[in-house]
Amino acid sequence: MKLQLYFDFLLLPVVREKDVCWEYAEKLDGNKVRCKFCFRVLNGGISRLKHHLSRLPSKGVNPCSKVRDDVTDRVRAIIASKEDVKEAPSAKKQKLTEARSLDLSASKALMSMSVEATSPIAKLYPSVTPTGSSPASDQENAERSIALFFFENKLDFSVARSSSYQLMIDAVGKCGSGLKGPSPETLKMTWLERIKSEVSLQSKDIEKEWTITGCTIIAETWTDNKSRALINFLVSSPSRTFFHKSVDASAYYKNIKCLADLFDSVIQDFGPENVVQIIVDSTLNCTGIANHILQNYGTIFVSPCASQCLNAVLEEFSKVDWVNRCISQAQAISKFIYNNSAMLDLMKKFTGGQEIIKTGITKSVSSFLSLQSILKQRSRLKHMFNSPEFSANSTYANKPQSITCIGILDDNDFWRAVEECVAVSEPFLKVMREVSGGKPAVGFIYELMTRAKESIRTYFIMDEIKCKTFLDIVDKKWQNHLHSSLHSAAAFLNPSIQYNPEIKFIGSIKEEFFRVLEKLLPTPELRRDITNQILLFTRATGMFGCNLAKEAIDAVSPGIWWEQYGDSAPMLQRVAIRILSQVCSTSTFERHWSTFKQIHSEKRNKIDKETLNDLVYINYNLKLAKSLKSKCSEVDPIQLDDIDMTSEWVEEIENTSPTQWLDRFGSALDGSDLNTRQFSSSIFGASDHIFGL
Repeated sequence: MKLQLYFDFLLLPVVREKDVCWEYAEKLDGNKVRCKFCFRVLNGGISRLKHHLSRLPSKGVNPCSKVRDDVTDRVRAIIASKEDVKEAPSAKKQKLTEARSLDLSASKALMSMSVEATSPIAKLYPSVTPTGSSPASDQENAERSIALFFFENKLDFSVARSSSYQLMIDAVGKCGSGLKGPSPETLKMTWLERIKSEVSLQSKDIEKEWTITGCTIIAETWTDNKSRALINFLVSSPSRTFFHKSVDASAYYKNIKCLADLFDSVIQDFGPENVVQIIVDSTLNCTGIANHILQNYGTIFVSPCASQCLNAVLEEFSKVDWVNRCISQAQAISKFIYNNSAMLDLMKKFTGGQEIIKTGITKSVSSFLSLQSILKQRSRLKHMFNSPEFSANSTYANKPQSITCIGILDDNDFWRAVEECVAVSEPFLKVMREVSGGKPAVGFIYELMTRAKESIRTYFIMDEIKCKTFLDIVDKKWQNHLHSSLHSAAAFLNPSIQYNPEIKFIGSIKEEFFRVLEKLLPTPELRRDITNQILLFTRATGMFGCNLAKEAIDAVSPGIWWEQYGDSAPMLQRVAIRILSQVCSTSTFERHWSTFKQIHSEKRNKIDKETLNDLVYINYNLKLAKSLKSKCSEVDPIQLDDIDMTSEWVEEIENTSPTQWLDRFGSALDGSDLNTRQFSSSIFGASDHIFGL
């Protein structure tokens, strides 16, 4: 009887009570609500607010950036419980019939179940019985379990792209059912130390090549709003880049003596005889550090970060009035589309599932990459806003923003500005691709920058004012942030530049090359035959002039070329290999500084801090290894995989200034379908001087 009453109760109509989630929102006029955490106004009532607070992927709903974790967990459980009880009427009748046929013992067992068995959390983890299951249901159960693991532990969905993710699934599958995963203690006490040792052994193997190629120490820095100064030290050579350690330099960030001692200790870790250069970014006291290193280490160079310089160039480009206005107009289009689920679906239909915005690695890079992405979708976007599907849907067609977007898309001046923005930024984005990702690109930076400048001159050949505006920005940033004598020497020793008949060196390049030689070969004994060896190279005589050497110039890196064909000039060969094997940028991949901030938290005890240090050491080096693999693939080193739905290209902000320009999105620049003026790939004439920066 009790069982009957229990199920009759379940079938009673549900009386809609005030939703518990109203405590997190303020009800506004119409069907609008305001989130009490981030104060965003949402259309669609309490249901839309739940998706906002859950931070789960949902079409057209931006996740809340300020909601507490406990609230997120509670809302997710509510959403999951409501989805679980959505059953067809026939299924309910079937369950009722089966329940009524239960005997008394089953009734007692059911009534003895705890209240938690019907709670949202219990519904998330129902038992799965493999008896009689099909391959399709096995696949679904496996995916469901993996999804629950991600949601319960608040893992980023991009984790599923990691190489170790599929390796883990394959390894578990080979073990069959019944495998018990390692306990937290086993992970911490056994596997953490074991994998750290494996990573360290890989680093030791790479150190063997330093005697020939040398290495570059990279210092990446970050300062937060609490004046915490963190420095990450990495070491790079042709084979790969390794993370060494992270240091909290907050207490002595402005103290040159303490910083000098810190850099001394890192140099000693790798051996002064192995270090060719140290790359520091602009946030460090570059002048003080550079002077100390140059005075105390005769053969080590201090160089700026090429990626930071290029980013600074693009940042200044975006501040030009008409460029800034163009970016703001493009943002108006992207915001309107990405803040309406129906509009987003319509856009995907017209673009074949492609996004019109993508995520880049820096603010300035993302702004220009976004413009190219929109330019590629120009005809599709115009077609969409003029389509019957758009006009027939009053949920977005009658909004004021739609009129604004249509006006922008029909404005030829806007598209002309987009084309010019893409054309002026594309050459520098290409340079950034070449110098990012751990490539030994020091031998190409001068040529690449010169070609980028020539591209601007060619594009704006009929507009002297615009040409001068952008070239002045490049020249200023080049002189202040990028110029290095080591880059000059690398350009002189690069056979693809030295033997190019269209290139004629300016005098300063050769002068700086000689100064670098004097630094690396400080004694007369080392320089005894160097003049004759330079002549052999510049005149392409001996092994330098053989057919194999000529054919290999564009087939292998300059450092490898010298290793294979520089034997007739042994001293110059040693210098060339060490110089041409270096990177010229600190940018390796997207950095997550919050992780390093956790390491240096004063609230952690010593054992906990050591564990976290080991975790970061493994994590960073695994990501560096992944970036090494991507260098051989089609992965764009300046573009990230996922769109940041909280970025300003998507997120609507109240009282936004119309001149504001944004940051995190972009697309790859392959130049294959740009509706811009094209310029010849051969941009040097016989009388042109190269590197006149």
